[in-house]
Amino acid sequence: MDATDEPGWATLSESVVYRGRLTLVDHAVRLPDGTQTSYEVDESIPFAVATLVVDGDHVLLARQYRYPLRRWIYDLPGGAGHESEEPVEAARRELEEELGIIADDLRPLHTFFINPGRTAWPVHLMIATAGVRVGQADLSDPSEQVRLVRVALTELDGLIARGEIVDPALIVARAVGAASGVLPPLGA
Repeated sequence: MDATDEPGWATLSESVVYRGRLTLVDHAVRLPDGTQTSYEVDESIPFAVATLVVDGDHVLLARQYRYPLRRWIYDLPGGAGHESEEPVEAARRELEEELGIIADDLRPLHTFFINPGRTAWPVHLMIATAGVRVGQADLSDPSEQVRLVRVALTELDGLIARGEIVDPALIVARAVGAASGVLPPLGA
């Protein structure tokens, strides 16, 4: 079947169910068979960004306590973009806020949706492969305590293989980087 032949859903109405650190919107929809139903969507932000910083045969990662998981994890520096920002500007801002570094060579790597069944916003992955400088980390949010960690690519691959990396953006960035030839093949 050609994608142009696949019928979509019709939105009948939308109402905000909850607005706080996240925004949950209830959509009344009509399915292609005429059935009407309700579908809740996370519309918290316009987009998110995350940056993989490559430094030779190492990557610079964030190490953060993630309360919903009740543990420290490795992840990519990043966060929510603002309506007035382009993704690369948001990535540059988040990289400096979280890790206190400025990337001289920051460019798009891939865009994906973290949970296409429930979230409306894309994640724009960026990659920096040449030159980082010291900037000014923003330590004003007490719930965002981020540590800069330098990890060898071979060690990262091992962490991914053992299931110790749980950040989807980091896993996607590593896989796309290898598939596109920007990074060495996985496990190399």
